[in-house]
Amino acid sequence: MKLNEHKSKLLLSQYNIPIPNGCLVYPKDINDFQTNFDFPWVIKAQVLTGGRGKAGGIKIVSNKNEFLTESKKILNMKIKGENVPFLRIEQTISIQKEFYISFSICRNKKAVVFTTGKEGGINIEESGKENLLIQKIDLNYGIKDFQIKNSFFHLKQDKNIFNSYYQLIKKIYNLFIQNKALLVEINPMVLTLENNFVALDAKIELDDSYVDICPELNKYYSPEHKTKIENTAREFGLSFHKLNGFVGMIVNGAGLAMATMDILNFSNLPPANFLDLGGGATPERMEKAFSLLFQDKDVKIIFINIFGGILSCDKVAKALASVLTSPPPKKIVIRFSGFKSQEARQIIKKLNFSNIFLASDLEEAVSILAKQTKTSLNLQFSKCFTENKQIKDSTPLSSTFPLNQYSQVLVQGITGKEGTLHTKQMLEYGTKIVAGVTPFKENETVFGVPVFNSVHNACKQFKIDASIIFVPAKFAPDAILEAIDANIPYIVCITEGIPQQEMLKIIPYLKNSNSILIGPNTPGLIIPNQIKIGIMPHNIFRQGNIAVLSRSGTLTYECVYQLNKIGLGQSICIGIGGDPFVGTNFKEIIPFLEKDSTTQALLVLGEIGGNAEEDLSFYLKKINFSKPCFAFIAGQTAPPGKRLGHAGAILEGESTLQDKLKTLKENNFILCSQLNTIAQTIQSYLHT
Repeated sequence: MKLNEHKSKLLLSQYNIPIPNGCLVYPKDINDFQTNFDFPWVIKAQVLTGGRGKAGGIKIVSNKNEFLTESKKILNMKIKGENVPFLRIEQTISIQKEFYISFSICRNKKAVVFTTGKEGGINIEESGKENLLIQKIDLNYGIKDFQIKNSFFHLKQDKNIFNSYYQLIKKIYNLFIQNKALLVEINPMVLTLENNFVALDAKIELDDSYVDICPELNKYYSPEHKTKIENTAREFGLSFHKLNGFVGMIVNGAGLAMATMDILNFSNLPPANFLDLGGGATPERMEKAFSLLFQDKDVKIIFINIFGGILSCDKVAKALASVLTSPPPKKIVIRFSGFKSQEARQIIKKLNFSNIFLASDLEEAVSILAKQTKTSLNLQFSKCFTENKQIKDSTPLSSTFPLNQYSQVLVQGITGKEGTLHTKQMLEYGTKIVAGVTPFKENETVFGVPVFNSVHNACKQFKIDASIIFVPAKFAPDAILEAIDANIPYIVCITEGIPQQEMLKIIPYLKNSNSILIGPNTPGLIIPNQIKIGIMPHNIFRQGNIAVLSRSGTLTYECVYQLNKIGLGQSICIGIGGDPFVGTNFKEIIPFLEKDSTTQALLVLGEIGGNAEEDLSFYLKKINFSKPCFAFIAGQTAPPGKRLGHAGAILEGESTLQDKLKTLKENNFILCSQLNTIAQTIQSYLHT
């Protein structure tokens, strides 16, 4: 959640960090505006983007007439495409020196970084390395005195102001930590002629996951920076972005949503929006999702693409049926696959609405969309999925992965709704679940599985090979640490929405432990016919020779479904997690796959954000990995700067999509350009 300058300064003031006198002014109040500080005033456009100064969004005025003229100009401008909804008016300050100060989470360094700039008030990225001092902060120890001294000495200021600088940095750091921020940037922090520090400008970004846990932080959200549709979506927990097409899109899971967006674009059916239901489909959320798309004049037809995992298809269908009490005002194409898809199809069929069309797979769905909108379908897509081989399950293949059908599994959060549901499914698959944990529920049982108060108590009774965590985000970090403390070899954390700062605290503990963490925000892992530790719809997986590594659950399901249709089974499927910081990366799984005789090829399902795929490609080339490697990157048609569902699914910063694809190709990956061609690409290569 990005805060504008005014809201950022309100938060700074809560920590007694000095800011200029100032107030917010709305357009309707411009003519009558009065304040208790004298001219000159600074007029500052309030937008979420940078570059206000260069765009003319900051002006100094000396009298009321200048104020009225310049204010109206600024309110009528657009800054990098953003409207200016209101202004902040500030008293001018006598400036001796300008600096740059920030605390931020750095994805590449997997750390919080404390950055100090000798020069501030400029585009810091263009200021040169000699201007900046960058120090890594260990969140488990906090900022150290020597780091504050390093920062101060870098600025080359008089020692008489060190104490006030020390207290200032401590306050900024406390704000950053206590609010689980992603970024607190003060540019510039100024030293006045009176030797006082003042935050002249500020930019703060809070972690959406922590805002969900601590909803009182929503008071710093400014709805004026978003459209009515975006604000409604946010209110109901929907990941929504407006796009430029005509197909309204409702999908579950960021990876599948991005891939669906891509395939619609590639098929001449551009989406009008990105809407990820995530793991929830209550009638209220479905009603709001429909209202958004029904009201959008750009939406000509709606496509609902659901692959059931933790979100079962019948739950979506029931929510749909409760909302659609009469024929919808727009045509709807619905595709259900995965967990309880047949039940879902029957629920929708009973509605008997002539403008709702059911599709069995993506191919049929896109064909229906094209026919109903009279669109010329991309021929490359229409040639796909021509072969349909059924794969027969047989005796489990011998895998070298440490987990198998004999491994004993613990479920943390077993008595919760999701924990109970997926415990049942894992047991039905044959996973050997021997214990569960829910505090204060010891001696209860769930499907015959004994429940313990703690992981420690469970481990006294059983040798635990792996734990799976179904615990709310607020308590999940402690659950992970509890499993690490008990020396459980493999920990699978399903929970999504863990704040990034919390994961940065956990990573050092992992490095110094004997545990391997998969996730968080993962669908888990499955070795077909042996073991499932996760939420995958197990009926879609077939044993075979393709190892699948992914950052997305629903995208994994879609690709596995396609692989099976042409006779390509899987040796193992692991979702490493969709968050920026996860326990296990792609590279750490490779040694198992290299020596696994059942694995003949590797498929990596990646996303636009981060460098996990590139890092893997360099590693595979370095070790001369002996098996062919294929990659598909979801989100190729995503608008830059938009976070699409996953906290990690954002295209920004270090490299572009083309850089990512180029790196993968140079490091011997075979690229699957589109979702619908993955299975055929692998089959063609393996059969040549």
